[in-house]
Amino acid sequence: MSKTGWNKSNWVSLVPNGIGHVKPNHYLDMAKIVWRNRDQLPFAWRILTKGVCDGCALGTAGVHDFTMDGVHLCMVRLELMRLNTAPALDVKLLADAEDLSRKSASELRELGRLPYPMLRRKGEAGFRRIGWEEALTLAAERLKAIDPQRIAFYLTSRGLTNESYYVAQKVARFLGTNNVDNSARICHAPSTVAMKQSIGVAASTVSYKDWLGTDLLIFFGSNTPNNQPVTTKYIYYAKQQGTRVAVINPYREPGLERYWIPSVTESALFGTKLADEFFQVHTGGDKAFIAGTLKHLIENGWTDETFIHEYTTGFDELKASLARQSWELIEAAAGANREEMLRFARTLAEAKTAIFVWSMGITQHADGVSNVRAIVDLALSRGFVGKPKSGLVPIRGHSGVQGGAEVGCVPNQFPGFVAVDEAGALKLKQLWNFEVPVTRGLNAVQMIEAAHDGKLDWFYISGGNFLETLPEPDFVREAIARVPFRIHQDIVLSPQMFVEPADTVLLLPAATRYEQRGGGTETSTERRILFSPEIPGRRIGEAKAEWEIPMLIAERAKPELAKRIHFDDGQAIRNEIAHTVPSYDGIQNLRTTGDQVQWGGERLCEALNAEGNIIPKFQTTDGRARFSILEIKSANDNGKLRLSTRRGKQFNSMIQNRRDPLNGAVREDVLMNETDATRLGIAEGDSILVRSEVGELRGRCRFAPIAPGNVQVHWPEGNVLVRRGVCDPECGIPDYNSVVEIERIA
Repeated sequence: MSKTGWNKSNWVSLVPNGIGHVKPNHYLDMAKIVWRNRDQLPFAWRILTKGVCDGCALGTAGVHDFTMDGVHLCMVRLELMRLNTAPALDVKLLADAEDLSRKSASELRELGRLPYPMLRRKGEAGFRRIGWEEALTLAAERLKAIDPQRIAFYLTSRGLTNESYYVAQKVARFLGTNNVDNSARICHAPSTVAMKQSIGVAASTVSYKDWLGTDLLIFFGSNTPNNQPVTTKYIYYAKQQGTRVAVINPYREPGLERYWIPSVTESALFGTKLADEFFQVHTGGDKAFIAGTLKHLIENGWTDETFIHEYTTGFDELKASLARQSWELIEAAAGANREEMLRFARTLAEAKTAIFVWSMGITQHADGVSNVRAIVDLALSRGFVGKPKSGLVPIRGHSGVQGGAEVGCVPNQFPGFVAVDEAGALKLKQLWNFEVPVTRGLNAVQMIEAAHDGKLDWFYISGGNFLETLPEPDFVREAIARVPFRIHQDIVLSPQMFVEPADTVLLLPAATRYEQRGGGTETSTERRILFSPEIPGRRIGEAKAEWEIPMLIAERAKPELAKRIHFDDGQAIRNEIAHTVPSYDGIQNLRTTGDQVQWGGERLCEALNAEGNIIPKFQTTDGRARFSILEIKSANDNGKLRLSTRRGKQFNSMIQNRRDPLNGAVREDVLMNETDATRLGIAEGDSILVRSEVGELRGRCRFAPIAPGNVQVHWPEGNVLVRRGVCDPECGIPDYNSVVEIERIA
């Protein structure tokens, strides 16, 4: 990796370490984390230096990654450390469920790790400790009397390994259902569908190394300094090699404007200006902005005609659809004028290579799949797929979600990207030697709807907190309360565990990935399968590996077939994954920290021609990438404000601090454009009421550099404003946006 000298033009301030700026204080925060883990410092150190990061999906093994030299630590990982080193909680506290139900998720986590199986029945005041044999037998006996279509499994990404996902989905199919899903449903399900449709693959087409030296790095609806902070270091070194950075987003994210990277001396002292250009759009206006950009590219002859002719199909149809749509329609929907779109088009035209990065600002919409297809269309129009330093990156925020779907933990796909249908079920039956269900299962959102309708009798929830992750939380609470038999498998307590039982609730204590017998693996955003060994250290009570618990239940539910679902350890699971998921071949050979295999190689959608040169090659039926038709709908907000949800200082729904160190906002702050606030007679700091068609939220006005007509509130608090059941029809992701009215509270 080539490096150049310091570049004063990229400095934020001459004031050392950004004193006086709104920014994270990394070194103070690190000291606080050391103090929090002071009782287990040797164990914490072994986790940091030997384990694979359980935070975002960049894939740091120990304190090193596969993109740059040097040590890599980020606050996301460090903030999660206490989940791995915390002591066991006092199970006597669980005798009073009503008292615990009044605590926040953060307060429950602070109580410590769940050490033993716990049982609560309807009418009981709380939980009592039971043995594993009683817990497993109770769960299994219930299964025997239930229609398999009335059971469901849901797994979240909190540190879960590929092994845990694989065994859970196999258990579901062993029990006769495809009702199994994971938390990728509410983040990148649209990316998976759209990319598979357009280019034949459903993962990042490049490696992080491609960021370094690309001409243009583009971020759509993504705030990587908050969610994947190590990327700021990648951006820093990319800019040293001449990369320009463009951001398309309703809000000028402060972390993308400037950041103090603690492991880079120059940046730690003077900060780094990350984004070169910002393009502000309406919430949900990205697709229209792309449509306008494409119109400019076409009208100015800036598309790559050779690439389009030789390697794609459908461009003429896209071109015709854009010609039919007026600039006025596109501008109104985008929230940006055609001059801004021309500026972006020219930026693209001047680049010879480009990488497109996006996240939930693109995907969490009712047309999330269409949004992602639009990004792919834009990349294809310039030939920015299928060559070095160019490609598509649906960046992941959690360490387990990339691999979860790839090993089959979804309702519409078996392991190895095999469709759920009769042919797919037959293939898996031959591999597993038991009957496999052929009917597509319920996704996470549909599971909650089924529970509310009384159509779910047995619900296995591994991690997470449905009460804080889906729209209309009161409805979600009612749904969970109607399930007769619930199992919550987790390392800590969460609020959903204390929803009153319809009949029976089991709490099953899980071990962390670092305690998993035989070690485990995760798959990073760049498709790198990384081995994380079992880390020596203290263990909590009777906690078991996350993959082992559902397996033990399944063995008792069908004892005559128990051998067909049994695994001795993580190595045995990896051996089977390598056989069942051909692209994961090599996973069986991973043994120590740093061992890895990258499925598909450094980049996807490439091949070598007869002369040995790299050429594009797409994994579609005809080998060509497919453009889509972009249809822009008229803005229909009736003069109301467009609301989106944002993350503050948190990991998923786990709130770690009331204040966001990147912009200074606290949880109750509502980010508003000053023009909108003035029009409504609202001053900064005023108490306000935000009202949608389904709920209300009290907050405080905070002026912010957000596009006029748009507001943001923190997630998950903002879920009360979001209507349930509004989902992308192609992938099932909920729309986490709304239109709202805001009034000042006297």
